[in-house]
Amino acid sequence: MTHFLRTSDHSVPATPARIFLRLIQQLERVPYWLLAIPLRLAIATVFWASATAKLANWDAALYLFQTDYKLPFVPPEVAAYLGTSIELCAPVLLVLGLATRPAALALLGMTAVIEIFVYPQAWPTHIQWFAMLLVLLCRGAGALSLDHLLQRFWARRADT
Repeated sequence: MTHFLRTSDHSVPATPARIFLRLIQQLERVPYWLLAIPLRLAIATVFWASATAKLANWDAALYLFQTDYKLPFVPPEVAAYLGTSIELCAPVLLVLGLATRPAALALLGMTAVIEIFVYPQAWPTHIQWFAMLLVLLCRGAGALSLDHLLQRFWARRADT
């Protein structure tokens, strides 16, 4: 029995190549906002977990910034407060899809600092973070976000 695929004008035999091409076409129709949700949640989880671990034992966190996380030009206490603040705020913004691009940019900067000065051997993990954050920086949070609602609001205001 021969399987057929429907096209706009006639039926054609369903060869493996045609099935594969059809599958690719279907995958390319997945809306960006649907892809952005797991990106936002995944990278938010990474940094939120880091912040909550620091807050669970702040003295240990400060000790790490004084000993292991020595950053040039930034006192350890300042780096600890700044890093933890970014790790607390940016994930919330990403989950809400609010100020997604600035939040992604801040986390990209933080990831670069971690890669360069703290854990250069962890580049396989950091490149994954970079990839997710670069997509969010370049494409935003998608249609299911507060950014999208605000953009629509401001576009309407600009038209009046």
